[in-house]
Parts: sequence; C-alpha cells; structure tokens
Amino acid sequence: MSQTPFINRHIDTNEVFTNDMLKTIGVKNAEELIANTIPSNIRLKAAPELPEPMSEVQFLNDFRQMMSQNKLYKSYIGQGYYPNITPPVILRNIFENPGWYTAYTPYQAEIAQGRLEALINYQTMICDLTGFEIANASLLDEATAAAEAMTMLYAVRNADKQDSKKFLVSNNTFTQTIDVLKTRAEPLGLIIEVTDLFQANLTDQDIFGALYQYPDAQGAVLNYSKWIAEAKKNNISVACATDLMALTHIIPPGELGADVAIGSSQRFGVPLGMGGPHSAFFATKEEYKRHIPGRLIGVSVDKHGNNCYRMSLQMREQHIKRDKATSNICTAQVLLGVIASMYAVYHGPKGLRSIANHIHTHAHTLYQALIQLGLNPIHDKYFDTLCIGNVDIIKIREIAEAKCINLYYGNNVVQISVDETSTTTDILNLINIFEIYSGKLYESKNTLAATLPLQNHIRTSTWLTHPVFNSYHTEHELLRYMKTLENKDLSMVHSMIPLGSCTMKLNATAEMIPVTWAEVGQIHPFVPKWQISGYLQMFEKLEKYLANITGFAATSLQPNSGAQGEYAGLIVIREYHKHHRQEHRNVALIPQSAHGTNPASAVMAGMKVVVVQCDDRGNIDVQDLKNKALLHDKNLACLMVTYPSTHGVFEKTITDICSTVHECGGLVYMDGANMNAQVALTSPAAIGADVCHLNLHKTFCIPHGGGGPGMGPICVAEHLVPFLPNHSITNIGTEANRAVSAAPWGSASILPISYAYIRMMGGEGLKMATTHAIINANYIKSRLQEHYDILYTGENGFCAHEFILDCRAYKNTAGVEVEDIAKRLMDYGFHAPTVSFPVPGTLMIEPTESESKPELDRFCDAMIAIRNEIKEIETGVFGKVNNVLKNAPHTAQIVTSDHWDYPYPRHKAAFPLEYVKNSKFWPSVSRIDNAHGDRNLICTCIPVAQYEV
Repeated sequence: MSQTPFINRHIDTNEVFTNDMLKTIGVKNAEELIANTIPSNIRLKAAPELPEPMSEVQFLNDFRQMMSQNKLYKSYIGQGYYPNITPPVILRNIFENPGWYTAYTPYQAEIAQGRLEALINYQTMICDLTGFEIANASLLDEATAAAEAMTMLYAVRNADKQDSKKFLVSNNTFTQTIDVLKTRAEPLGLIIEVTDLFQANLTDQDIFGALYQYPDAQGAVLNYSKWIAEAKKNNISVACATDLMALTHIIPPGELGADVAIGSSQRFGVPLGMGGPHSAFFATKEEYKRHIPGRLIGVSVDKHGNNCYRMSLQMREQHIKRDKATSNICTAQVLLGVIASMYAVYHGPKGLRSIANHIHTHAHTLYQALIQLGLNPIHDKYFDTLCIGNVDIIKIREIAEAKCINLYYGNNVVQISVDETSTTTDILNLINIFEIYSGKLYESKNTLAATLPLQNHIRTSTWLTHPVFNSYHTEHELLRYMKTLENKDLSMVHSMIPLGSCTMKLNATAEMIPVTWAEVGQIHPFVPKWQISGYLQMFEKLEKYLANITGFAATSLQPNSGAQGEYAGLIVIREYHKHHRQEHRNVALIPQSAHGTNPASAVMAGMKVVVVQCDDRGNIDVQDLKNKALLHDKNLACLMVTYPSTHGVFEKTITDICSTVHECGGLVYMDGANMNAQVALTSPAAIGADVCHLNLHKTFCIPHGGGGPGMGPICVAEHLVPFLPNHSITNIGTEANRAVSAAPWGSASILPISYAYIRMMGGEGLKMATTHAIINANYIKSRLQEHYDILYTGENGFCAHEFILDCRAYKNTAGVEVEDIAKRLMDYGFHAPTVSFPVPGTLMIEPTESESKPELDRFCDAMIAIRNEIKEIETGVFGKVNNVLKNAPHTAQIVTSDHWDYPYPRHKAAFPLEYVKNSKFWPSVSRIDNAHGDRNLICTCIPVAQYEV
C-alpha cells in the first residue's frame, strides 16, 4: 500500500479529464460552476476545521494504535448480544467481499437474484425457527423490531379494542428493548405497562397487546401457552421477543399461540461489533402480510416462466404510502441477514442443533457447579443464561474482572450467558470465580453433565428441512454456492450505480479493513466504558468532525439508519417543545417533493403532516409555505426539508424559508440525504436548520450492503443538545432522555468507515469531493440534455449533485415506460438510476465524485444509445410492442437460444455498444412479472419440485 494521498484514490484528479468536463459544462473552472450553483449567502468561507489528511498506511497504523486501547475481555453479558464464530468462508467471501457489500437495495430484481435468494433463505430460516408463516427480510435491531411489533398490533387491533392504548411488557424483557418501546409509544399516545405478565389483569379493556421475552432477560424458559390462550380470550395480541439459537431446542412462539416473533439473528455468525450492525427479524401470521413492516422478498416468474425473486407488496414502501406507512423503516440489514442465512445454510439443522447442545450443556455444567458451591440460580429452566441473586455483586465483579471476564450485573443479580465460543476451559474459569467467592471447591471439573433441564419444553417440530439448508456443509460446496449467488448481482465492482439520492460512492478498502479487527468487532456493547477507550476516542472525534461539517454543536451516533435518524431528530424537536411547555406544537410542514420516510417519521413522532406545494420549477412554493406556517403558527413544530432539494437544486430561498418557520415558533429539520452536495461548501447550520441527520452509508462511505447496514447520526444546534438520545444501560447523554436504538452508539463497528474517510480526506479533500460530485452531475446533464429533457435546474441552468431526466413523453411517442429504460440499461451493464422518484415517469441520476470521466462517458453513451433506440420505435423501425426495450433485459439463455423471434439481431440485444463486449454482465432472469408475485405470494424457499419448469 503506497503513501499516495488518499484523495487521489477516492477521486480521479486527472486535470485533463476535469478540464474537458468543465468545458462541456460551459464554465471556465470549478469555482465558476460552484458560484453559479450554490447561493452565495450560504457558501462557507473556509472548509470545516478537520485534521490534516492521512495516507492509507498512516491511517491504518494510527487507528490500530487507537483501537488497541480497547480491552478484549471474555464477555458473558448476554442481553441479546453473544460472541459467536463467523465461519471463515463466510467472513472472507461475504463480509469482506465488495461483490456483496457494495450492491444496492434490490429494487432492480433482475440483477439482484443472488441477494434475493439469500434473503429468501433468511426468511425461510426465520419462519421455520419461530413457527410462523411469514417473515420479513430483516429490521434494524431487536428493540426497534419490538417497537414495530407493538405498532403493528395496534394497527390490527380488534374492533372492540379501537379505544385501547395499553401495551403490556414483561418485566423480564431486555432493558434496552423496554427503553425503545417507551420512546416509540409516547408520541403515539400508547401506554407501556411493564409488569409481571402472569399477574396482569387481562380483562382490562384498555389492553390491546403484550410482549414477553423468551427465554427471558434472566434466562428463564417459561411456558406462556396458557397465558397466551387467556390473552386471546380477551382479544389481546401477543408478541414474543425470542432467541433463534434457543428455538432449535424449545417450543417456538408460533406453536405457543403468539401473533408475532421478533429478535436478533446476531448470534448466527454476526460479530458483536459493540452493538451492530446486526439483523433483527420479524415473523408473524399470514393474515398480517400486508401490515408487516420493512421489506418482504417473494417468489415470482419472469416473462418466460422461470422462477425468480423480487421485493413483494411494494405498495408498503414509504415513498408510496408516505404518512400512511406502517413504519419509516426503509433501511434493513441485508448484508447481516445474508451472513446469518449463510451461517444456517453452512451448519444446517444438525450443525445448529450441535452448537445449541454445546451451549446448553456448558450452561448446565455451570448450573450444577453453582449449586454445589451453594449459589443457587434463580431459575432451573434455562437455555444459556444463569441468574444468581443474594450475592455480593461488587466482590464477584472484582474477582471476574481480575480474570479479564465480564458478567452481567443488574437488578441485584449476577448473570452469566454462555455462547458458541465457550470452551470447557472457559467454563472452568467461570466456575473458579465462584470458587474464590464462596471459598469452596468444585469437585467435578473433568466431567460435563449430559442431563439437560428442558425436558418438559423440548421442541418436537422439524425445521430447516429445505434442501438449501442440507446441501452445502463442506467449504467447497458453500463457497461455490455463495459465488453462484454473487455472480447474479450487479454491484459497484462491475460499474457505477448512478442512483439519485442514494450516493453510491467508493467504499475504499482501507476504510473497510478495520471492521473485522477483533478490537472493533469482538466487543459487547454493554462492557464498562473503561474497557473501550479506543472506541470512546473514535466516538468523540467523529462526533466533533460531523458537528464541524454540519456547523452544529453536537452529534448523537445512536440512530442506526437514515430513517431512524429522521425519527431521532424529530423526537429531539418534540422534547425541546415539551421542555418549553409547548407540547401542543405538533404540526410538521413537509414539501411535496420530500422523501417518503419524512412524513412516515413525522407521524411516528406524533406529528400532523401538512404538505407544502412545489412550484413549476420544482422548488418549494415559498408563498404556500408562509401561508401554512402562519395558519399553524400556534401549533407549528417543525419544517422537514431536504437540501439541496430532492429535485437536485440549491434553492435560493432556503434561508428565507427557515426564517419563516423560526418566526412562527417552529424548528427546522434538514434531511441529510443530499449532504454529498453540501460538505465543506455549505452546511445545515448555514442554511438556518436546527437539526439534521447524516446518511453515513451515503455521504460518508459506509457501503449499502445490498440494502443495509446504514447509519443515521443526528447533529444539533446548541439549544437542542440537552435533548439528544441517552441509553438505559450505558449512560451517554441527559438522564431524562430515552434511546431510539438498542445499542448506545448504534451500529458502532461500522463507524470506523466514516471516521477513516474523514481522516484520510481532511477538510480540503472533502471540499474537493463535493466539488467533483457537482462537476460530475453537471457533466452528465450536459451530455444528456441534447437527447433528454432535464426536468429541473437552478436559476443559472446548473444542477447540484443530481438531476432528473423526464421520460414521460416516450409513453405516448413510443409506448416506452421509464421501467423499460431501466431494464434496458441492464443490457448495457448498468444499474438504473432512481426510477419514478420524486416524479413518476422520471430517472434521477447521481454519479458521485468517485466515478472517473471514462466511466461517466460509458454511462452517457448507454443512455444516448437507448434514446436512439426509442427513436427507432418513434420512427417505425420497430413496433411499440416487440422491441429491444420492451424485451429487456436479455439473458444469455435467451440470446443463445435456438429460437429467436425478435425483429432485431442478437448482437443488438446483448452487445449494443463496443465496450459491452469487453466485460458483459448478464442478467440472470428476464423481465419479472411483479403482479404474479403479489397475486401468488410465496415468501419462503421454493419447493424443489417447482424448479422443474
């Protein structure tokens, strides 16, 4: 690895290329372009104050020293987070493989069949283990999944419960889950009652639902079947927070009568990572399929009848349902879900049962030892966790930490959770802690007991019977299976992904390397702070860097997706108004062009959405905004605004807009989705905002992972600092505030990626990156504007970092829909730009700064060639039904078939431009029939017999 400045790796700084692009745009230099694009009154006079940039070598050496300050103690803390073993074949070929982690959300299913199959495997795994009919393709974390369960059960409550507001939560639920449930319930007017469920009065008509932990937070495996039956008699729906590894042994919640099962798949091969990213799961009954939050992968067929996969029931997506959405969850945890599913594929049911036996047997040995030492655990029905009361917690903690061991200390008990990595030696070391404490010796150190305590609650139903979980147990077989799936997916390793608003930029290898270091990935989120000095240093510095970049006073790293950041920012605003006795302020002004998560987040935060119109140029209608701000001035909570706009324009009126909202007593929330056009040139503070979220998986280089992970930290002005999120287990903020995510610092283990990017770029480097993002977008716009209509630009004719192509006319002139253009781009080796957002029938294009001029030209050549193909239809060369766009994409199977009944030659279908011949990416299926998939909803693995088409 060389000492070349990192900026030269992130951006193509070839002056000849840059000057050629500027000439095509029609400006003398970059300064002229920026001056004509960003309003002068919000331009920064200098780049943000950041350290001098480091080379890749310097950074990795420096960061290794920082993270080596973390202490790698053996942690038996549990509470939903468990050490495990990521099989090396999965670690190397998925977790560390850009072919998997740089792919985008699978909206273009024809070039995402690999990920979609892995996610179908994931959903099948969850359904089988939980005993339910349907499961989604992952959520953010266990605590937020519990909150989604609560809101779903509230939405589907029985007719006689329409006025019910109370949600019961077992007092032996994980603390962080209770914390997040309370956060989510309060703005919606729901009441969380934490109680002993067995003592609860289920005839209370105000109760609509309940949640219990199974095994519970103290490790007890209790049989809730009779309690659930009683709850059902009273029309109370039941959610179960559960553990996948335990479910290989104990009766699943679906068989016990529950309505929903949620939890984390983290212990299926996903590192601890100081709390994330991890893949939560959500399983439920078939009857709730149209209410289940998040994404749902289903089976369909392509136009030739071949089985394939796609995202099902997409009307649930927030950009369509907006303020009617069931949740604001648009970021899942796909990469982590894929890892968990491959863990199950690799081990299979026999392997998973063996791992569970290993865990359970070690727990039982420890249990017997504690009994012998006179320390009677509270529960005798357990899977992996033992709970001991009536002990001197301080003394036990001193002994354990002297041995570099972490236990869980809470509610006047000590708890030990054993895991997959626990060895016989580890168990003996744990026993020794209690030998020292009790002054006694355990006499059976060489014997592992075989009699297990769950004989009355053993699972008898089968699971993971599909061949995919019973075929790939050698490394060669799994390696080839994963490679087969990888080859079906187009990712950043193949070509640019020019998605407007999604910022698919370089995820540099040097940024990614630390993620799998033990000092980063093998730390439990609830260890004492003195054991994570390296992490704390990084948190402090990254928070400061992000605050400086945004112009704000402080940062919270807790939100673990962009949508979660929106929600967190709105909760901060809500708490600010409450503190000033303005609880009645609940109106959120949201422009018509806003991201769909904006209104969904506002509703979740207990606000009423008032839509502000846009003018003919796509800008916020300032007069309409002023009218509505004045109309609601007594109740105005905030404005949610994306800047530059979702239409790719720096609106000159933004400071006037923000001032108007402030004058009416509201605050301004800025959606940070388009920060890649702001960094070091302007800032949220400069435009007059009070709070913003940042998509670290966009602007700050965390990879999209095929649809997650993401991170959405929020930055706030000084007056909002006291209202940032806290955490109930690890204190990180103001005591009165509650958490929005399960872990204190969200998905902490991927924060090094953004930290690395900032440290290797420096302030001037970030300024250059933003400048080049704007140059690249305007270059493509300039090349394409002779062939396509550009929908919106700034008053000087330039765009920000993205712009919109208007494709609506082609439906009348050629019968061509924007979807046809998207599918045809696959034949040219490109993923489509953002389709039909924010305007139906359009393409929103964002190239980012990390694409070179040759790659931009390849994309432009493809788009121009497609426009010429549309002209061939318009002029009658080809018909409106049977043409190269309507039949796209063309698979290798179709092109090489003996049967060819298309009016154009094969080479036009497959190799439309010369460059395509050199590196052809073949879509694995033809155009997918979306309607068929929704009419015949199948969301688990296809039965083997159905492959015989």
